[in-house]
Amino acid sequence: MIEKIMAMAVLLGKVRESEGLRALCQAAEDELTGWLRDGVTAEDCGQCFVLAGAWLALAGREVAEDDGVESFTAGDVTLRQGDRKARGQALRMQARQVMRPYLRDEGFSFLGVRG
Repeated sequence: MIEKIMAMAVLLGKVRESEGLRALCQAAEDELTGWLRDGVTAEDCGQCFVLAGAWLALAGREVAEDDGVESFTAGDVTLRQGDRKARGQALRMQARQVMRPYLRDEGFSFLGVRG
């Protein structure tokens, strides 16, 4: 599964394969596997798992490569770096959204009722 996630991350992120990206893809696969409902496997999720894994890996890359530069101006030329942390959070949210049908319910539960 890691090879498929890596290929998708390269395609979506328009980045080159690297050991760093491979590590992020492996971490994404592990994280996604932990999110799954009992009895659901990565293979059950099909392409959703691959897509979500790529987005998680790219989200990690966004945060890891944040160099803190807000903007730079030289004469009439201005370069700005977008908010990498916000992009990373958006990618994580997309990953969770696409995997929603396969995830454990972590929403609401009763802890106990006195009667």
